[in-house]
Amino acid sequence: MDNFARLLKESWTLVEEDRERLSGHFYARLFLLDPDLRKLFPVQMTGQGDRILDAIVTATQVVDDPESFGEYLRSLGRDHRKYHVDAAHYETMGVALLDALRSTAGDGWNLEYDQAWRDAYAAIIEKMLGGAAADENPPFWHAEVLTHERHGPDTAVLTVRALQYPLAWKAGQYVSIEVPRHLPRVWRTYSVANAPNDDNVLEFHIRTPAGAGWVSGALVRRTRPGDLLRVAAPMGSMTLDRESTRDILCVAGGVGLAPVKALVEELAGWNRTRWVHVFYGARHADDLYGLAGLEELVAAHPWLSVTPACSDDPDFDGEQGDISEVVTRYGPWTTHDCYVSGSAPMVRATLRALAEDEVPPPNIRYDTFGNL
Repeated sequence: MDNFARLLKESWTLVEEDRERLSGHFYARLFLLDPDLRKLFPVQMTGQGDRILDAIVTATQVVDDPESFGEYLRSLGRDHRKYHVDAAHYETMGVALLDALRSTAGDGWNLEYDQAWRDAYAAIIEKMLGGAAADENPPFWHAEVLTHERHGPDTAVLTVRALQYPLAWKAGQYVSIEVPRHLPRVWRTYSVANAPNDDNVLEFHIRTPAGAGWVSGALVRRTRPGDLLRVAAPMGSMTLDRESTRDILCVAGGVGLAPVKALVEELAGWNRTRWVHVFYGARHADDLYGLAGLEELVAAHPWLSVTPACSDDPDFDGEQGDISEVVTRYGPWTTHDCYVSGSAPMVRATLRALAEDEVPPPNIRYDTFGNL
């Protein structure tokens, strides 16, 4: 396994700086091999069509962790049912992937790399198909928007009710959302911002940069109560370990508050012995849209503390600086279970800070939708 993982990661260095070319070659070859596959992808591929390729590449990076590798791939297979992908499609994708890797890597590619990727892809697809076959849930749920609240020009909090079938998730997990009315066949992942409930109601915190489109823009600016969305199967490992007796550190940046809020809500139902410290950061005080709700939870639960921070607001009456820096001022956190949620740069910085604090890696959980 060590040599296998080494070959995958070593060969990846030949193409990782040329992802655009790799992606272009992959999809060009894929659609040439099977033109009918094109209809499974969004009309505008830029920035949205790489999700299947990204998932495959991510899987190869965790191949040396069998437990994580297997669970990730089974959940990935369940999730990819929303694309209507079957075994024959995966076989065609494998041909296109190997062709794209060889072409992009050039003379640095060799037979060992080729065989390692063939074996890895076969293992990936076997586990993905197994996960898909074992799931009795629908490929996705239709969900009605119940409420939609704007917080400034680029942030919204909305609730939806999954229709027809129960939707089971764990606090800290995320789902993919499609807005079929505005962006058919385009999916994006969002963390669920509330603990599981019997009403099939999920809360989401969405932020979109000014002028941006795609799913976040549609959810923030164009979605209204009564609209129908599609929600795919829950994924993610940033969930609570109920058997642990360690206190808990949660670090949230911006709308990364969503899964942290869900974790705290779940803890509110049973925790009596573990101290929970939440650090919540944003650039400006106006961006701390969820602070009032957190303060209500603090008032109700003596084991909970919340420390807000702003990185670019000198008038803020609280902690100043990036949230990763603020966390280190309150450490050490070596005896805590740590949960980190936010943008990829924020997660990277916080993971570095926790590593410098010598927090054991098994005690840290995070999910990120960007590249770490």
